[in-house]
Amino acid sequence: MDRQAPGEGASFGNAGLIQREAVFPHPFPRSLAELSRIGRNRSIDASYHLGAMPQLASPLLQYWWNSHPDRYALAVKGHAQLIATCIDEHMAVATEAKATDLLRPIGYHRMFGNAAKLAAAAAEAERAHREYGVNYALLDGAALAAAEPSLQVEKIGAIHWTDPLSCSDPNGLVNAYARLFLELGGKLALGDATTLHRVGHGWQVMTQDGPVEAASAVIALGAASTQVTAPLGYKPPLFGKRGYHMHYNLRGNAVLNRPLLDGDSGFMLIPMRYGIRLTTGAEFAKTGADPTPVQLQRAEPVARSLIPLADRVDEAPWMGVRPTTPDMVPIIGKAPRQDNLWLCFGHAHQGLTLGPSSGRLIAEMMTGDAPFVDPAPYAPERFAA
Repeated sequence: MDRQAPGEGASFGNAGLIQREAVFPHPFPRSLAELSRIGRNRSIDASYHLGAMPQLASPLLQYWWNSHPDRYALAVKGHAQLIATCIDEHMAVATEAKATDLLRPIGYHRMFGNAAKLAAAAAEAERAHREYGVNYALLDGAALAAAEPSLQVEKIGAIHWTDPLSCSDPNGLVNAYARLFLELGGKLALGDATTLHRVGHGWQVMTQDGPVEAASAVIALGAASTQVTAPLGYKPPLFGKRGYHMHYNLRGNAVLNRPLLDGDSGFMLIPMRYGIRLTTGAEFAKTGADPTPVQLQRAEPVARSLIPLADRVDEAPWMGVRPTTPDMVPIIGKAPRQDNLWLCFGHAHQGLTLGPSSGRLIAEMMTGDAPFVDPAPYAPERFAA
């Protein structure tokens, strides 16, 4: 039950990658040089509303604290074990939903024009391979140019992450999964999740078709989840990272064969069903603040210098919110102090990637089956008041 149809949230507008390589979650920058760069608020990969900082100060401080190398190692351990399951879990659902044609096993390129940055990325890729079984190939400039013949600039090289699946239509994929849910006997309803309240030993929520009751309920509403959990006594320090996208046509016979992450600027170009999608980094703003797609405005000229983009396809930029926890690990498990209430949110940049894996885990926990991964890292109690 949601206010929108399936696939209309953040999964509608992301980069469409099932990111098997994403074993290292995004830490808060800790070097003075990086903090200074972001603090000037002129970058493509990060932007912020000054007026939002008082509201975000506490969760961002916790985010910074958890990004210390010792604590970050714990985040990687919890994050990586769930990421390791993402390809198998998606393919299992996509096969049953007859949607495997939307998942392309092509990986993506993360390219660099700076030799030092490429060397650092290569070292991290080798660590991901050695410790977590992630596969990659290191490309020099000539190999990158051969792989992407429409690239208009010379780059030092790229990391080709070979494991990820690239989805040509994330909204179409989510809707295929929703159709499978209906075929298996499920029901979809639109309504207001904030009306969730206890009725006897179960739960009731108001939908457009009237009240619905169930013995158990799961809150999986992304960035809006705390609007439902807070009145029920649970308010973790969840915060949003806003992101934008725009689609473009390509000029002439130009092609983009794989998703392309510009490691120098921090945006991505992805070939999709509706054109070349340009996605931005993270924007920090107050909840409900009007869109301010300045990162898109900064990224577009750089993107046009990389590949021959033509006209915009969309009338206006799309915006979504990535629900983020300060320790970079999602919240999955039983709600504190509430019987038969379960939580599954806070996946940050990996909501699409981890949807089937998290769904399987929460289902196994609810039914008493042995969880297929250790659920301890995702325990809601770590943020209990």
